[in-house]
Amino acid sequence: MQQRNPGNRRPTGTDGSDFSYRMVVDNRYTKVAKGKSTLSKILVIQAVVLLVGVLDMLFAYVNKEPLETLGLVCSSVTAISIIVGEIGRKRSRVNFLRFYIAASSIGVLGSVASVIQNSIQLKAIHDPSNWEIEKVALLRIAGV
Repeated sequence: MQQRNPGNRRPTGTDGSDFSYRMVVDNRYTKVAKGKSTLSKILVIQAVVLLVGVLDMLFAYVNKEPLETLGLVCSSVTAISIIVGEIGRKRSRVNFLRFYIAASSIGVLGSVASVIQNSIQLKAIHDPSNWEIEKVALLRIAGV
């Protein structure tokens, strides 16, 4: 076969009947590509949610409120899991992705425990009249 001419749709020297000999991408590679794309979107969403939690902690620090140790540790674990998950996604490392799943789960469960631990935030959910006052608490709950 010769090189393609810019004006022609098919190379010179063929009648188009060589279609059955062309390479086709195997289905498993297509599944892996779709999975990586989905995981990338999940990692971005998780990073945005983590950023909301970090902003909440920053507001608490600026207002000279005591920092929650459990929330801080869980946010750190989640941040590390996102970084490891991204490395595992890019390099297709199964062990990194397993670590991401475990660490991310621990981070989310710890964040939920941190919110449950604070009774002020639970009062903000049950009493809608305080929502204007407890905006920071509602931001914390939304982050979780």
